[in-house]
Amino acid sequence: MFVIITGGGRTGSYLASNLLSAGHKVTVVEKRRETYEKIKKEISTEIILGDGSNPTLLQEAGTRKANLVIAVTSQDEDNLVIARLAKLEFNVPRVIARVNHPKNYKIFTREWGVDVAISATHIIAKLIEEEATIGDLVTLLKLRSGEIALVEAKIDAGSTLIGKEIRGLELPPDAVVVSIIRDEKVVFPKGQSIFTEGDEVLILTSVASEKRLSELFRGSQG
Repeated sequence: MFVIITGGGRTGSYLASNLLSAGHKVTVVEKRRETYEKIKKEISTEIILGDGSNPTLLQEAGTRKANLVIAVTSQDEDNLVIARLAKLEFNVPRVIARVNHPKNYKIFTREWGVDVAISATHIIAKLIEEEATIGDLVTLLKLRSGEIALVEAKIDAGSTLIGKEIRGLELPPDAVVVSIIRDEKVVFPKGQSIFTEGDEVLILTSVASEKRLSELFRGSQG
């Protein structure tokens, strides 16, 4: 997968490192020279100095060939322009944009080219508002009008899942383990991947299956 990340700050550089570790091709666009020089020393990939909201620069970065564009600059207006250009001008299949200021969340829509808008404030608000903790699961994000959820489960000490393979889980048919956060690194799992103590397991599931998942992970705790 070819990913273009606009914004090379802490979020952008972290995403780039993880995507590169997973074998993806990544280009980072950063307009602040100091940040550009910093990440150029830290990450072995193409780093472009310039404004990601400039269509000419996006063209030169190869945006038309990108599978995913992630706009995570510190300016909402830039992220919105980048998303719109990526989707409507360059026909990028998937566009993710960060919302820095909660009041702007409502304008980060598909009409503006945003497939997924990420706002830390709104995620926290939803957790509180919906009482999103279901047993041992925490709902991080809901998609498709609330029909699908991204949930997190923690593998604590004493869990019977420690040492077991993912393919050994009796998951609901409409649930899939999409990643594991282990030692602050993202692991893209396979069927033979083994759970270890402290793993934070991210699962994509239908909302209807959340209760079954909760029972599965609750029952695994020793």
